[in-house]
Amino acid sequence: MTTSGQNPDAGTNLDHRSGPFGFQTTHWSAVLKAGEPAAPEAVDALQHLCKTYWYPLYAYCRRQGYPPPDGEDLTQQFFASFLQRNSFASATPERGRFRNFLLASFKNFLANEHHRRMTVKRGGRMAFLSLDDTDFEGNYRNELADHATPERHFDHAWAMTLLGKVLTDLKAEYEAVEKLDLFNALHIFLTGEKSEAGYQQIAADLNMTEPAIRMAVMRLRQHYGQMLRREIAHTLTDLTAVEDELRHLLDALGARP
Repeated sequence: MTTSGQNPDAGTNLDHRSGPFGFQTTHWSAVLKAGEPAAPEAVDALQHLCKTYWYPLYAYCRRQGYPPPDGEDLTQQFFASFLQRNSFASATPERGRFRNFLLASFKNFLANEHHRRMTVKRGGRMAFLSLDDTDFEGNYRNELADHATPERHFDHAWAMTLLGKVLTDLKAEYEAVEKLDLFNALHIFLTGEKSEAGYQQIAADLNMTEPAIRMAVMRLRQHYGQMLRREIAHTLTDLTAVEDELRHLLDALGARP
């Protein structure tokens, strides 16, 4: 993932009811439906959601003025508290978007922590949230400097994280069917990266025809759009809101006027 200029092609509309990319069950709705924090489906679903939102909350914390060590500690401590207290049990389907519910919970947590010192040692990370030594502070510093609010910064980090995950998953699919070379050559048409190679050059490099490359790009964009919608759906309870949330994602990236 590179810049906020990424353009997740809309691709084709998805059937929200059936098909290989249908949204019959989402992660967030699975959490709410399970009701019990010990339920396996709730644990797995919540792990997925929390890993996706770790960096956006860290970026929000940093934008509030906390230094990097405090940002890490507060974000990690929040998730520990969030799970231990079964905080998601207070969520209702009316709240809809996991993104909104989680940010509101984090704001309350920071307000409470402002009045007392943290008791968790720095680096005391939860085992369930393996962060893979990701350079979150490096990511934060590499983002464009602006005067955005912490909320806007959170949304931008959320959008970039979501697109990064989708692109990683898509790459893994191509690698699984031994088409990684094709993906590496074509993914620039998804991310907006500049390349000197056009369709004709790529076709020559891969020993394919130019029409075949154009078709491959079209299919890649469609599949990317499908995967992005599916990932967005994981954070919703109302699946009719997928397109609204996609528009919000594009707003967060600054890709819409």
